[in-house]
Amino acid sequence: MASLITNPVTNTNSDRSKRKKKKNSMVKQNLQRSQKEDHARWKSEAQQQIYSSKLLQALSQVSLDTPSPSAPRGGRAVREAADRVLAVAAKGRTRWSRAILTSRLKLKFRKQKRSQRGSAAAVAAATRTSRSKKPRVSVLKLKAKSVPTVQRKVKVLGRLVPGCRKQPLPVILEEATDYIAALEMQVRAMSALADLLSGSGAASSSSAPPPEWPMPPTSQ
Repeated sequence: MASLITNPVTNTNSDRSKRKKKKNSMVKQNLQRSQKEDHARWKSEAQQQIYSSKLLQALSQVSLDTPSPSAPRGGRAVREAADRVLAVAAKGRTRWSRAILTSRLKLKFRKQKRSQRGSAAAVAAATRTSRSKKPRVSVLKLKAKSVPTVQRKVKVLGRLVPGCRKQPLPVILEEATDYIAALEMQVRAMSALADLLSGSGAASSSSAPPPEWPMPPTSQ
């Protein structure tokens, strides 16, 4: 008789664990499905056209001649505009897109803090006495030698993908896969825009009338 009586507490715990496992598996399947859709989306022509149109709008607002002191200059401004539009196209679904969108704000706050600390650092440097510096062995170099090659490559990959510096290997691989697909689409779009603009410039220069050169005086 004792063996036939079931414990209701253990039954409820087992049911909860089964429901939790089922929920986690469904969430994982949905996440994998959305990631596959995102990877395929970067390869579509429609997404490339949308990105190209938004990139043209962003580049039209970039001032290359007389930028403000706080704004990036030249090719850096173009690169930041292209990356920002790419992150907006990702709609904040990935870590790298959120990292790109928030990096501009963090950089602005860092510049403000540096300007505030500049005066204090100048005073400290002026009052600091010169001390004899002894050659020290870098602890980071010693640690780098002891770290296996795979872990070092994972760290390098985490630094290359925005927002993945301190993430585990599965997260870095997922983000890197999506980031590489997005960069490939960015290269295709920017190459097409460069060809289009160079072609229109050549056409306009060829359609312009030839310059009128002054005729040499005739000898009488």
